Amino acid sequence: MSRPLLPPRELRPYLDELVHRTRAVCGPHLVSVLAVGSLALGDYRHGRSDVDVTVVVDRSLPRRALPELADALAHPALTCPAAGLELVAYPADLAAGPSGEAGYLLDLNTGPSLPERVSYDPREAPAFWYVLDRSLAHQCGLPLFGRPVRDVIAAPERPTVLAALRASVREHTEGEGHVADNRVLNGCRSVVYCRTGHWFAKRRAAEVIAASEEAFRPLVTDALRSFERPRESALTLPGPAVRDFLAWVAARVDEAVEAEGGHTG
Repeated sequence: MSRPLLPPRELRPYLDELVHRTRAVCGPHLVSVLAVGSLALGDYRHGRSDVDVTVVVDRSLPRRALPELADALAHPALTCPAAGLELVAYPADLAAGPSGEAGYLLDLNTGPSLPERVSYDPREAPAFWYVLDRSLAHQCGLPLFGRPVRDVIAAPERPTVLAALRASVREHTEGEGHVADNRVLNGCRSVVYCRTGHWFAKRRAAEVIAASEEAFRPLVTDALRSFERPRESALTLPGPAVRDFLAWVAARVDEAVEAEGGHTG
């Protein structure tokens, strides 16, 4: 039997304090605290990766508790040792269903390398980020407190996830503020999800694509080398090659949509 995955040693005091503060603010309304993203996939890179956390609370949590929680967890009130903290709090009833909505109560980005963002209105953000967030959480969320992940986070249906992937690839192609290597590695992960129905760590997904797609192997290899560096010193990747790769990724997602009968949620 494999040993349960544990957070990296350098993050454990931080995560312990994050859970302590979340419990103090939410009290009996707190259902679960889960590590997701690279932590859950066993691919956290200190100095490069964010800490991704999903909090599930009962809908009866007083609204005033949400800004209290954001204040308690914001850097530097709670010093984040990673590149940043991306924390999303969902109501338990929404998280327990296969929703295609953003649906959050709190979306907090904070930390030394992240632009500060606090939102309490899910209409302020595109839904696809949160659909993908909950899909990955359902597969491999790492419990830090409370009920097990499969008891509290439902898997969005595959057509809904594919629609979210379409939007994600569009954002990484056209949006601003994305590190080039992350655009490529997220594209790799999108294609591997389309092929397998499972979320892979970015580096593992990139290895799969580099092995199977000779034309993109140099770009993916350079993206992997860049990902080993701190975010602020990431390598510059050729823009046309990145765009060509993301166009190929978009076509693979479209093929997966067609294989589902052309229907996306």
